Amino acid sequence: MFRYILLAFISLNAFALEISVESAKDNFQKYSILEISNDETFLCQSIKNDFGDVVEVVCAFKKQPQQKLPHLQNDFFLIDSFIKKETFFLSVKPLKKMKLYAEVFDLTKDDAVYDAKVTYAKRWTVVGYAKKLPIIKEEELPEIAINFPFYLDKDKMPYVGSLDLKGNPVHIKKVEDVKDYLKIKRYFKKKMYADSLDLIDETLQRYPNTLFKSELLYYKIKAFAKLKDYDNVISYAKEYLREYSGDENIPEVLSLMAYAYAKVGQNSDADYFFDRLFSEHKDNLYAQWGYIYKGESLESSGGTSKAIEYYKKALYETKNLQVAAAAAYHLANILLTTKPSEAAKFAMKIIKADPNYFMQNIQKSMDMMYAFAEAGKYKTAAAIADAMLHAMGPTYDEYEELLKNKAIWLAKTDDKKAAIKAINDYMKKFPDGDFITDIEALKDELLFDRDDLNVSQKLQEYDKLIEEYAPDSIAQKALYEKAKLLEKEGRYAEVLALKDDLLKLDSDIYEDVDKIIQNAAKGLMQSSLDKNNCKEVLTIANDYNITLSDSWDDGIYRCAMKGGDYKLSKSIASKNLHSDNIEDRKKWLFRYVKIDYETGNYTELISAAKDLIALIDNPKKSPYKDVYRYLFDAYERLGQKENMITTMAKIEDIFGLDYKDIDRYAAMVTLGSDMNDTNMIITYGNKIMKIQEKSGAHPQSPFVEFALYDAYMTTKEYNNALRVIASLDKVELRKRDRARAKYLLGMVLTKLWRNDEARKAYEAAIEADANSAWAKLAKSALELL
Repeated sequence: MFRYILLAFISLNAFALEISVESAKDNFQKYSILEISNDETFLCQSIKNDFGDVVEVVCAFKKQPQQKLPHLQNDFFLIDSFIKKETFFLSVKPLKKMKLYAEVFDLTKDDAVYDAKVTYAKRWTVVGYAKKLPIIKEEELPEIAINFPFYLDKDKMPYVGSLDLKGNPVHIKKVEDVKDYLKIKRYFKKKMYADSLDLIDETLQRYPNTLFKSELLYYKIKAFAKLKDYDNVISYAKEYLREYSGDENIPEVLSLMAYAYAKVGQNSDADYFFDRLFSEHKDNLYAQWGYIYKGESLESSGGTSKAIEYYKKALYETKNLQVAAAAAYHLANILLTTKPSEAAKFAMKIIKADPNYFMQNIQKSMDMMYAFAEAGKYKTAAAIADAMLHAMGPTYDEYEELLKNKAIWLAKTDDKKAAIKAINDYMKKFPDGDFITDIEALKDELLFDRDDLNVSQKLQEYDKLIEEYAPDSIAQKALYEKAKLLEKEGRYAEVLALKDDLLKLDSDIYEDVDKIIQNAAKGLMQSSLDKNNCKEVLTIANDYNITLSDSWDDGIYRCAMKGGDYKLSKSIASKNLHSDNIEDRKKWLFRYVKIDYETGNYTELISAAKDLIALIDNPKKSPYKDVYRYLFDAYERLGQKENMITTMAKIEDIFGLDYKDIDRYAAMVTLGSDMNDTNMIITYGNKIMKIQEKSGAHPQSPFVEFALYDAYMTTKEYNNALRVIASLDKVELRKRDRARAKYLLGMVLTKLWRNDEARKAYEAAIEADANSAWAKLAKSALELL
């Protein structure tokens, strides 16, 4: 009964899970058995449709395999795996019909059996069939029937071990080659072709007379073909044809041999074996595969038109869905770039005949799908996506993206209804999906897609929708779209006028409303900066807590300083203090110093000024040399006398005798007075007088003259004292100051024994301001002359 060889055997040793698939025939009807076993019990359940047909079997395991289980398929099953919430699942979908059975009893060991309805077992069997369930006879029993056990202890079923081809028992120790043979097939199924070849050679060496010699040679040829070692394919195929000319695998070997000759460039030999395959095995499945191989050979050598003929021959002569699908795929692929419409027709043939074919190689199918989309064949691309979606289910990694693409491509066709259905399907299944934003935008585009309208007309349409549908979701969407359009057109003030209404929208649906408002505010702020409208810039910055890009920092800083918003200007300067660009860093350090000066933050000013000075190479030529002046002023206000002295020396070196520094020289004179340092007073007092004489202005008179006079009098430099105090005769003074100046003039003249001139000076002091203290002192001095 089980005359067909094992098709697949896969062992996942990570947790002793074993999956095997066998095919056989019963009463000339082919069927397949899938066995799933594990060393621990596991859950398997059948999922049925409304008609009672099993549409999927799902098994759950506590442990996970170390490597991903490959996609498996035969004529009856699609087998896939996935992991969800740290649980490993096995999914079996039928290509025809199937039944699930739990294997609870071992008839070689158990003495009693009964009808066991279980959900957990260590071994499960899935039977795949076309119409009638093979081997097993099922009878429906009434619900009131008693489930008596059946005892086997007195009539135990006989157990027969392995048999050879003649039906004789075979001792296990003599059939070790069976294990190797099965292992080779597992290697081959796992695409471990090199390992298959190594084990084949070892098996043939250990068991030269093995019953599986033809099968081993057959797998050797197939492995070399998979490894594209065409020379060895040819060599071993010759041996196979010579030794096993009547074997059922001859057509396949001929197809591989012909293909190998074509690949090594021996076209005449290739043609011979192709002709032999086509003539001797005309109706064989592998003759039809040979048409495809021949087409591939012609296609690779530039014979496109001839290749198309062979692909079509395979398509129209075969009854095998896989051959037909493969041929249609090749035709679609070869025609895709030159005749996309015709290529689309062949792709649709696959979809109508065997849509599950696309699951055999998901990546290749997706590549074809995207190629059709790029060629503008959106219906075909969407149809391929739909076929794959129906086959795989939401557990596949590709499912979400496929569903998204299906919606996008349908939206580009005339079938808007189908597009909306696909969009809603995505939004229902993936409300928080990776592409939800794109899908929502696509839905909006379909609902609000009015390319025939200009901007003004669109705005009018939005206003109409807002008025007619308020407060419905359509009105909300129209408001949202209106704000987006106004923002796009740079009409920022109008967007901000909608602010209150926009903020009432559902933030879960319209997640970027705040962003629209912020962008509009930034846009209006930028526009105001361009117009140097500092007041509006500062108002927007304050109202919307806006931080613009670095390129706008200069403008914001100038506006903030102009408006006296030192907090804003300092925040802008602060974020640039560590710029990677040295010139930018110097610029912002200098600005930071200026802000600290304006706000009286002298301690921070000193720190920033020192950082800036460390970056200045040539102070005399630096655009930021005024930092020394700010630094001096900070030292003065903090009473740091020694730092004032050293910094003043630096200012003199950089600026010379500059009128801008006259107040700083005056500060040094004051410092000299505080420190009783007559030399400092004389030094800086004379510099002030030179600056005033050069400029013709006397902002520090008579302060400097009085201080300098006192210093000279202290050092008994009476002539210098006379020169200084006499210079005030040319300066306009208040009465009180004039009285003082004349009194001091009289004093120094007295010291120089110039009493007549001293008398005149005292009299002038009295005349200048008779009620002043200086006039009284002058009267007393006159009495002593």
